[in-house]
Amino acid sequence: MSGRLSGRRGGWSLALRLARRDAMRSKGRSLLTLVMIALPVAAVSIADTVYATSDISGVEVVERRIGGAEARVSIQGGGGTVVYQLPDPDDGIAWGGEGRQGDDDTVARDALDAVLGPRPSITLVEGSVGYDTELGVGRVEVLETELADPLAAGLVELTSGRWPTSTQEVVVNADLLERAPGDVLTLRDGTGLQVVGTAESGTYTDYPRAFALPGTFELGETTGWLVGGDPVTWEQVLELNRIGASVVSRAVLADPPPDSELPLEVQWGQSLLSGPALTILVLIVVMVLIEVVLLAGPAFAVGARRQARTLALVAAAGGTPAQARRVVLASGLVLGVVAAVLGVLLGLALAVAVMPAAQHFSGQRFGPYDVVPTHLLAVAAFGLVSAVLAAAVPAWLASRQDVVAVLGGRRGDPRPSRRSPLLGLALMAAGIAGASYGGAQGTSGGGEIPIAVSAVVCVLAMILLVPVVVGVVARLARRLPLPLRFAARDAARHRTRTVPAVAAVAATVAGVVALGIAVTSDEAQNREGYTATLPDDAAAIVDYRRRPDLDAVARRVAEVAPDVTVERVLGIRDSGRRWNEVRVTGPDGGRILMGWSSTLGSSMLVGDAVPAAMTGLDDEQRAAADAVLARGGVVAFSDRALEAEEARVRLIRHDGRERRSTRVEVPAYFVTPESDFPPAQGVLSPAAAEGLGAEVVGAGLYLPGPLSTAEATDIDEAVSGIARSASFYVERGYQTDDETMIAQLVLGGLGAVLMLGGTLTATFLALSDARPDLATLSAVGATPRTRRSVAAAYALVVGFVGAVLGALVGAVPGIAITYPLTGPYDYGAGRALGPSHYLDIPWLLVLGVVVGLPLLTAALVGATARSRLPLTARLD
Repeated sequence: MSGRLSGRRGGWSLALRLARRDAMRSKGRSLLTLVMIALPVAAVSIADTVYATSDISGVEVVERRIGGAEARVSIQGGGGTVVYQLPDPDDGIAWGGEGRQGDDDTVARDALDAVLGPRPSITLVEGSVGYDTELGVGRVEVLETELADPLAAGLVELTSGRWPTSTQEVVVNADLLERAPGDVLTLRDGTGLQVVGTAESGTYTDYPRAFALPGTFELGETTGWLVGGDPVTWEQVLELNRIGASVVSRAVLADPPPDSELPLEVQWGQSLLSGPALTILVLIVVMVLIEVVLLAGPAFAVGARRQARTLALVAAAGGTPAQARRVVLASGLVLGVVAAVLGVLLGLALAVAVMPAAQHFSGQRFGPYDVVPTHLLAVAAFGLVSAVLAAAVPAWLASRQDVVAVLGGRRGDPRPSRRSPLLGLALMAAGIAGASYGGAQGTSGGGEIPIAVSAVVCVLAMILLVPVVVGVVARLARRLPLPLRFAARDAARHRTRTVPAVAAVAATVAGVVALGIAVTSDEAQNREGYTATLPDDAAAIVDYRRRPDLDAVARRVAEVAPDVTVERVLGIRDSGRRWNEVRVTGPDGGRILMGWSSTLGSSMLVGDAVPAAMTGLDDEQRAAADAVLARGGVVAFSDRALEAEEARVRLIRHDGRERRSTRVEVPAYFVTPESDFPPAQGVLSPAAAEGLGAEVVGAGLYLPGPLSTAEATDIDEAVSGIARSASFYVERGYQTDDETMIAQLVLGGLGAVLMLGGTLTATFLALSDARPDLATLSAVGATPRTRRSVAAAYALVVGFVGAVLGALVGAVPGIAITYPLTGPYDYGAGRALGPSHYLDIPWLLVLGVVVGLPLLTAALVGATARSRLPLTARLD
């Protein structure tokens, strides 16, 4: 054997054979290892393939964007506009001045012909129009072009019927046909268009859409052309940019120019990642790599223990520690290659199944199934590297085992290092210091990278400290029931298996907690900064016509929602050709109103009591305000605290160039609003309004509610149908956006999957490794239930210890990132305003991953573990 072990090549050949045989002999453990490595590879492969398929830029789907034409030319801006674009303007575009384009369509078309020369072309115009629904008015996205022309082939796909042959005909998509059924599409101006077919956009899948010949919808001047003929070169694209047009050229997409020929104004678009973004991406990759290594580590630790006798024989035959390490590393290499290949193939297969669900959440139609080989090779390499790294520590420990002890039938684990915990403490201190430094930068910028680096440092420090924590838990378990005591002490005795498992759970929880704190704190800032302008689930209708017929609007609301109460709100007209400005002056002579803003149709309302629609007043303030209005006074919102009992009110009438004013001095009650945008600027009593000579009009309608979503939709359409200039607003309070909700669900779901997967894998590996100990328990009288209890205790110890450690470590970067994320910032001055920030810890999420998931894992393990085991000898 000594001769066969000599030489690096020969050593690797033998090591790979031993690794292959060990993998085939221990199929269960090998399968678990493959799952731990292949699943992340498959997940990334799915994400990369779905993203590549959803990316419709470039030449592969050019027909959807420019049809059968050589280029699509779109006018950008008015006269004098210069366009700076990347080869694909969707990837980057900017505008400037000093161009040569004229102000009208004719000049623009002449300039286009001057650059491209005579060639076939058709116009293309896009926009939106209103159409009649059963309850009122809806909006439809429209496209006008010569749909049957070969230049437009591919823009729109006809699904039934025929193309329009006149401006009195139209084809519609399924969404529009569902909302406006029938053979005639009636536009808002009363024009009826005959529906002669159905079609779908080649690019978009969302919103009602209609397609027709040019001039059908009277959208205005032409904004684009599809041009045929010869290919449009990059030089011609630049020339068209100089006359104010952006261009999607088939030839340029197929053969883009070098970066050196791109305009300086958009070369930023070629850099997909900035320096900080690239740093953050690298750190994320490192964190994921650490996670995969830790998840797969226990399997290789158990495998190295199973190969302990073989490695001892290698050493006894003259093998070196390097050759022993090579045998264990070969296991990582063999399983890593298989896992990488299986993960990529599984990802490609699952991507096909995931694609329809992903398409459902996108408003753009995906391109053909697309695979980027270089990306998948990188993902496969990631899986292979993670497997080899996962085997590195067990390989190093295996090369240091006590050969005599192993050959004698005992376990020859080396003593744990005393320097590793000290290094861990030093790294933890460095991580906390880095997070503190990043947090101290606040919103001034530059703090995100130190915080991200500190997160990685803290996780590495935690890995080094896990053996100490496991040992402490074992000492504290002396008074616990037998299953927990057995599991805790076994975990401490076999740290090469336990440490990676606990660290994997801790790393997962650390990431979940850190991101959870960041997301919920940012959400807390958004929620705190939101100020309702109406009571919850109430609504307001405002008609901005010169002489609005609010009574007709109220009757229409009663027709579609008979159970909804409608109240008329009075105010002083402050819009239109003839408008009024009301100024309230405080005791210091300064104007206290903050501008013209109102949800209720008038900046200054009129009433003998504060309307119920006015928010921002508590019961005591409302009673005091009503008393002042009863005395003929004014209630005014002020941007500063005022204690005056009287105020001067000035009414300024604007009628063209004529400007007249009237002043009165009346009792006053001042309220400091919670935000700069109160529901109105104040309330004037009828007596004060009469003293000013102000014309009191119906400002709007108030619907106390509560309004359901269906009622709000019906009222919105009905109001749009009777009054085009009317607006309808429903106060729903602060609504968490979809991205935040998805992020929170993904955090919880991903954390649960990784925790369950890591804990279950580590537990079953531990149970497999502890078969001699469990057999001894059975020999001395332990009941079958004891094995289940011990199995559940293993899962609980690994999951709970890892979760607690992870929560503590994740809180460091999580709390630190809230300073730059939520701190106040003066965007005008470009600096932070102060140290105040928002911190909201998601306790439900934390309790779920720290307490709930370990208990759930323990219950699953206890329910599925085998309760009987054949007796085996135990020699150590």
